[in-house]
Amino acid sequence: LDADNYETDPCLKEIRRAENYSWMDIITIHKDKLPNYEEKIKTFYEEHLHLDDEIRYILDGSGYFDVRDEDDKWIRISMEKGDMITLPAGIYHRFTLDENNYVKAMRLFVGEPVWTAYNRPADDFPARKQYMKFLAEEAQ
Repeated sequence: LDADNYETDPCLKEIRRAENYSWMDIITIHKDKLPNYEEKIKTFYEEHLHLDDEIRYILDGSGYFDVRDEDDKWIRISMEKGDMITLPAGIYHRFTLDENNYVKAMRLFVGEPVWTAYNRPADDFPARKQYMKFLAEEAQ
């Protein structure tokens, strides 16, 4: 995606239309830009899940999303300017900055944003059960 022209990027516009991403904002994660920076960084790095998909589009900077494989081992996903990721509802994950300690990202939602993170263990939520069912079906 064209992060330098995200306001007018036709590809982003089409993704938002197709996926019904009706709400967005922009977050800058840097010690000089994010209130309660140290606390927020620790919260983002705590392993958690959400009851809705988490969609992030990197507009500048870089960082890592970590998810677990089928053996519960970490997989690190490097994200940089122009990258977009959708983490499905119910997947355990965490986020951290890289050595640049800076990222500017667009957060996208279907409908009103829901910010609630449920730290692991949170296996009893329907979103987690649905995600695990999806994984089991994909494995067959």
